[in-house]
Amino acid sequence: MAVSAYAQLDRERIKQLTEREEARLNERTTRSKAMYTRAGQSLSGGVASSYQLRDPWPIYLERGAGPSVWDVDGNEYWDFHNGFGSMVQGHAHPAIGRALRDRYAEGTHFAAPTEDAIVVGENLAARWGLPKWRYTNSGSESTMDAIRIARAHTGRDTIMKIFGSYHGHHDGVMVSIGVEYDKIGDPENLESLPYGAGIPQAVVDMTIAVPFNNAGAMERRIERLDKEGRKPACVIMEAAMMNLGVVLPEPGYLQEVRDITQRHGIVLIFDEVKTGLCIAPGGATEKYGVVPDMVTLAKALGGGTPVGAIGGSEEVMACVADGSVYQVGTYNGNPLCMAAARANLEQVLTPDAYATLDRLNDRILAGCTGVVERYNLPGYAVGIGSKGCVTFSPQKVVDYATFKEHQDPDLADLAWLFNMNRGIYMTPGREEEWTLSVTHTDAAVDAYVACFEEMAREITA
Repeated sequence: MAVSAYAQLDRERIKQLTEREEARLNERTTRSKAMYTRAGQSLSGGVASSYQLRDPWPIYLERGAGPSVWDVDGNEYWDFHNGFGSMVQGHAHPAIGRALRDRYAEGTHFAAPTEDAIVVGENLAARWGLPKWRYTNSGSESTMDAIRIARAHTGRDTIMKIFGSYHGHHDGVMVSIGVEYDKIGDPENLESLPYGAGIPQAVVDMTIAVPFNNAGAMERRIERLDKEGRKPACVIMEAAMMNLGVVLPEPGYLQEVRDITQRHGIVLIFDEVKTGLCIAPGGATEKYGVVPDMVTLAKALGGGTPVGAIGGSEEVMACVADGSVYQVGTYNGNPLCMAAARANLEQVLTPDAYATLDRLNDRILAGCTGVVERYNLPGYAVGIGSKGCVTFSPQKVVDYATFKEHQDPDLADLAWLFNMNRGIYMTPGREEEWTLSVTHTDAAVDAYVACFEEMAREITA
């Protein structure tokens, strides 16, 4: 669709609205400001993770219940952030609370196996069709260990990833993320660029990035690397969607990637840390019918507790079973986490729950699409499972390059401020999306759409 088909937005109007909304939010969050000042005395940067930062100060939360959260100033929000997608169960779900309470009374940590770890593994194996599982404590650990296993299985060192995708904060995958548009370069020969300081260049050089939704470019790069004696051990990718808002795989793309990796003897890893249980009982494997060699999970698996998992085929995971790879961690399979994960899988994320999530997401997507069409906005609504967003782009985004070329950062920033000032808690930043929970209601969804419509009305007035 041509850009001229959309309403011409007044950039000065957007700037004025942004200044107004930021002033309102600052006025409503003075206790967060004070807490940030206090936190700066003991926490580096005043937060526990750099992704929690916001200028001029982050919003500190106090509690959550079901689909809602409250900040330290007492402001109540419908929670569409949900801990970067971790809380698809909603906050303080009673089934998970009972499991944690009962487990606590029987001991919280032994660094020894428990039955719940077996039950969770059986459940995940049934959902994903991958027979062997191990546990970690986070998504970063899951992707880090999965890559190590792939390297051991193949005897090769090179990693291949999708340009612009985030796979955790270990050195091997902190490559080619957050790159400015004019530095992206040739899609046939994308550069390996460190994401921040402290990442050895030797590690960066072992990670090769290729564009999303372009299987041909992937295979051609693999063939060139093979000639150089650097065939990849693995391809690690976000399969269900690329987390730039929501960028879905084009029809047939995942199967093409599966075919390519099988032809070349490369381990295919689906990173479903952010999607997985948020989009279907068996994640992208179920949604698209493509089975990888390995899958990585975390976030929504633990129901609010820090737990990750790695699933794999018998063949690939054999190097873990025979002791060649030391996949270790004192808290791996922690009894509290396993109790929470078991209750989550057995009692919360049921077929009925996914039917609810699908219905709610259809409702919010339809509502946002209606707003886009009524106000002729440059953008579109897109989603899958519990995930979705409004992409402020006049063209369809299919990969990192088209995202950076067409994104509207000013409009994205304004949307975040509008949401926060109207009781809609959203992920900060220009690349994030909403995550619904099983406790969300039509009222929550309608509040989101109403907020979006209010913003659309003001920017087109």
